[in-house]
Amino acid sequence: MHAPDRPAAPPATPAPAATQAAVDVRRASVVYPSADAPVHALSDIDLTIAQGEFVSLIGPSGCGKTTLLRVIADLEPITSGTVLVNGLTPHDARLARAYGYVFQAPALFPWRTVLANVMLPLQIQGRDKAAAEAIAREQLGRVGLTGFEKKYPWQLSGGMQQRVSIARALGFEPKILMMDEPFGALDEITRDGLNDQLQQLWQRERRTVVFVTHSIAEAVYLSTRIVVMSPRPGRILKIIDSTLPDARTLDLRDTPEFMALAHEVREGLADGHGAGHGGH
Repeated sequence: MHAPDRPAAPPATPAPAATQAAVDVRRASVVYPSADAPVHALSDIDLTIAQGEFVSLIGPSGCGKTTLLRVIADLEPITSGTVLVNGLTPHDARLARAYGYVFQAPALFPWRTVLANVMLPLQIQGRDKAAAEAIAREQLGRVGLTGFEKKYPWQLSGGMQQRVSIARALGFEPKILMMDEPFGALDEITRDGLNDQLQQLWQRERRTVVFVTHSIAEAVYLSTRIVVMSPRPGRILKIIDSTLPDARTLDLRDTPEFMALAHEVREGLADGHGAGHGGH
């Protein structure tokens, strides 16, 4: 057998192309030049995300969670290291429309209806209007917004606007969904409902999700793995595998298993933060 000589590879049979990692980050660093001293936003990040995983990045404000997500999404360059998304550079993956991105704020066009907002990327992609509309209606149904197609964003609550954003990101069937604190600005009840919907969506579709959050409960509830990051320069302190069952409901949050995982995440954050911790 002539396995390729790659020091990082585990001693196992070479994986077929079908099991190629969704995201593969190797020794990635991001340094911003500044007037006095360069700012090290990310330092030596190694992270591999398998197809179909739900991975949350959690850490204190300014720890580089969003920077790492933006690097994977080709919204920010790395200073050193390598990043592959479905085996492609982030730039090529973006051109191939390999992923959808949901921002912290919904970023909808106020002059377009809900339906027209979700149709927009599909029409840019070259789908004809009828096909784009059918897909948009289906995705709106998946996030519980059937009947709101003709509304404008300003007629919707923040939570509903964010659901439109998720429907839009899912519309062109990305292999990877990247989400940057999409529920951070919402009230707790709305957030719980969207966490539940997102969990069910992931159960049905098993797309790879990379999710940035400040909330320990959200990270534990949603993820198959939780990546705990340190204050700047952002490093990975710990990667915690979820012990929770795949299918989850919100009442799982009252179980000892959930609380033990949340405690492990909180301890990881506290260790990285010295005396304080970034639990919120």
